[in-house]
Amino acid sequence: MTDRVVLAYSGGLDTSVAIGWIAEATGAEVVAVAVDVGQGGEDMNVIRQRALDCGAVEAYIADARDEFAAEYCMPALKANALYEGRYPLVSALSRPVIVKHMVRAARQFGATTVAHGCTGKGNDQVRFEVATTSLAPDLKTIAPVRDLALTREKAIDYAEKHSLPIATTKKNPFSIDQNVWGRAVETGFLEDIWNEPTKDVYSYTDDPTFPPVADEVVITFTEGVPTAIDGVAVTPLQAIQEMNRRAGAQGVGRIDIVEDRLVGIKSREVYEAPGAIALIAAHQELENVTVEREQARFKRGVEQRWAELVYDAMWFSPLKRSLDVFIDDTQRYVSGDVRMVLHGGRATVTGRRSDASLYDFNLATYDEGDAFDQSQAKGFIEIYGLTSKLAAARDVKFGNGVDLSAPADLAAGAR
Repeated sequence: MTDRVVLAYSGGLDTSVAIGWIAEATGAEVVAVAVDVGQGGEDMNVIRQRALDCGAVEAYIADARDEFAAEYCMPALKANALYEGRYPLVSALSRPVIVKHMVRAARQFGATTVAHGCTGKGNDQVRFEVATTSLAPDLKTIAPVRDLALTREKAIDYAEKHSLPIATTKKNPFSIDQNVWGRAVETGFLEDIWNEPTKDVYSYTDDPTFPPVADEVVITFTEGVPTAIDGVAVTPLQAIQEMNRRAGAQGVGRIDIVEDRLVGIKSREVYEAPGAIALIAAHQELENVTVEREQARFKRGVEQRWAELVYDAMWFSPLKRSLDVFIDDTQRYVSGDVRMVLHGGRATVTGRRSDASLYDFNLATYDEGDAFDQSQAKGFIEIYGLTSKLAAARDVKFGNGVDLSAPADLAAGAR
């Protein structure tokens, strides 16, 4: 029986050419796998037929939009996941679900190898291959661009020589990856980190410099997951799509950063994630109301580690699974409503309410009806500061007390 290779197929030039390229280089039949994670663009049936026309023996098409939103984006939302404090893991979240379907196709069609179109410089090659070995250690992996020397010039020549049904002359100046959670843009003139992004970089967001009238929205969460917008019930996918539309119209979610890639280089990336950024902002504020202080403090460290693991291709790792259990437990009472105003590139929380709120008006108020016994504060402070007081006294005893003589420049500044 002829060996088979499952190829992650986008329908573009490189992966279309890779079908024949892999067949010629390895002698294997190629099964194309296209997974819809909300990236938009061409109809998936068109992509399927193109794969077959380019020489694939089978084409596996999966509509994974709801799966991606519920099982990948929602855990990221519960984790308030922002790599290096800003990037909502747009591409990193989609790779595990794509690989899951690639492995499923490999089993269905009897393939021994999977293939992807990544280069040797990026994070995605690691994500595809580590996810594959995590789900199916027996499968081998090849990368035509990286392993079989498939350059863009060779791809164009090959497509023209074999009359493949794919445009071969147009070259987008950027490398773009997108899904329902957001959009990632890199390369081209963006590689000069002094260059400002031009208007044609953006697609999911409108220019926030000239925004329309402010848009007020109420998002209802149930155990950390958005379940209604302005009182209308939504699925996770619908929640992301609706917030993409409304926050995107206000220019919310534009991110321009130089980030640390897994492979050790720094890379300039421009992201658009209007729905993700707005939903994370709302979710964080509802957590401020419903999550106990020590639990919240610890969770912030967990969130950072969770984001790093997902960015670093460890979606299926034991540590990631363990962190998921903790994060899910923290969401037990994260239910309620958050009101936001979307305007001019900002998503600003203006109201929050929850039946599970830890905010007690009678304790917080400074007006009449204050239930906080302020007379207890003095004793609390004495006990709270006791260890520091004892340590300071010891420092003084041994001549190591704080030097209170201010330097001349500081003294001048104080005046």
